Amino acid sequence: MSIDIDTARKVAKLARIRVEEAALPELARELSGILGFMEQLNEVNVEGVEPMTSVTPMRLKRRADVVTDGNIQAQVLKNAPDAREGFFAVPKVVE
Repeated sequence: MSIDIDTARKVAKLARIRVEEAALPELARELSGILGFMEQLNEVNVEGVEPMTSVTPMRLKRRADVVTDGNIQAQVLKNAPDAREGFFAVPKVVE
């Protein structure tokens, strides 16, 4: 597929890129080259090929999902204005 100068001008306007009139033929040639490459990619047989997220197979390191108390209860409660029996103490709101 070939891109003409008018199409290149329209693409530049839609992309909000200012292109001088003298540079439009070069832009049209570059866009035509990109479309030609895309047409080449359409010819590749990708039947049965799984999509990839990376060119190398990778798995994220995982840790065991274990619930803990963090072992820093005393440090956390040290900042509380009122703490009793290992918990935050808050004023009663509802009678």
